[in-house]
Amino acid sequence: MTKHLMEAICSPENIAAAVRAVVRNKGAAGVDGMTVRDLPRAFAAHWPEIERDLLEGRYQPQPVRRVSIPKPGGGGERHLGIPTVFDRVIQQAVLQQLQPLWDPTFSEHSYGFRPGRSAHQAVAQAQAYVIEGYQFVVDFDLAKFFDRVNHDRLMASVAERVDDKRVLRLIRGFLTAGVLIDGLLEASLQGTPQGGPLSPLLSNLVLDELDRELERRGHRFVRYADDCNIYVRSEAAGHRVMSSITRFIERRLKLHVNAEKSAVGRPWQRSFLGYTIRGEEELRRCVAEKALARFKSRVRELTRRSRGVSLERMIADLNPFLRGWAGYFGFSQWRELATLDAWVRRRLRCLAWVQWRTMRRRIAELCRRGVAKSAAFAASRAAKGPWRLSSSRALHDAFGKADFRAMGLVEMASFVRA
Repeated sequence: MTKHLMEAICSPENIAAAVRAVVRNKGAAGVDGMTVRDLPRAFAAHWPEIERDLLEGRYQPQPVRRVSIPKPGGGGERHLGIPTVFDRVIQQAVLQQLQPLWDPTFSEHSYGFRPGRSAHQAVAQAQAYVIEGYQFVVDFDLAKFFDRVNHDRLMASVAERVDDKRVLRLIRGFLTAGVLIDGLLEASLQGTPQGGPLSPLLSNLVLDELDRELERRGHRFVRYADDCNIYVRSEAAGHRVMSSITRFIERRLKLHVNAEKSAVGRPWQRSFLGYTIRGEEELRRCVAEKALARFKSRVRELTRRSRGVSLERMIADLNPFLRGWAGYFGFSQWRELATLDAWVRRRLRCLAWVQWRTMRRRIAELCRRGVAKSAAFAASRAAKGPWRLSSSRALHDAFGKADFRAMGLVEMASFVRA
């Protein structure tokens, strides 16, 4: 069935769809500096040569460009490998042919980077296990998973599903293309670089073996990419599972479990995909403390006093972040978003007070916004810092919910859909 897979990959319809997908996803330039804006015209000009190399099994991917981004919570850096836009098109074209073949064979307990599946579904399934009485979680952290995938094991798994040797050579070429760091080429002896369209599918293939082993043992588990939680009924059972599955991961899959970040605990003591479960009778899902802390840190960064821009500009810069954050965390069954809305408004009131600077302007601005002159005068003379004053009646009257709504501030509570 897959002996002529390369012809399907190179079909005009498949390639056109791949180009559209890469342009739509945007992203940074690779080692050649070409951007997605230049892609359609440049790719069309080079396609006859690229197609010939692909069909003859001679296509050679270029090295990826190393980009490092900070991990959430300050836990070091995550390395991304950015392929050239041409290579992204080829990877996307391969993905479009392989994913429909492979995805139906993956475990129902796997939710990451799969059509029709989402992080919210994974969180809901984890919550369901807890409600069923599996109130201890074995929380695995795979250390530098994408950097440590064993190429030979991965290609053996690919070869079980693909007969076309040209495609096998192409995928291995993507794995071994190397990484350009500060102008120097570093060989890729293991790993599947994050940043290319094909990497998520290959990572699911690697970890499908873990899924099948967990199913064989009858475990209740949820996996989203390299985040895997197993739910058991007792702490003792959790430690037994942690020990045995760690051996399987390290000996069989040749991956490494981070002992410092992995643990057995109550679900309300751990987080999964930014959520946790409240340890109460209803066992509702809510936003994890670390996610809340990261939210406030980002808002503080966007509203720092030193930016020197108007309140309206601050709100315009805040809105995309608030909208995206609420779109994901609106799945919470608690009341964090309404509380955070109030905190954001207070932050903006504080910022306005600082920007007004002088007593005269503060009185004038408060009065202009409908605050009684006596209240405005009292607020301006109060021996309190800006943050304490931001919760005062005068500033609440000057900047109420309706005022911020008129200024276009996103209300995250309106995104709640649990």
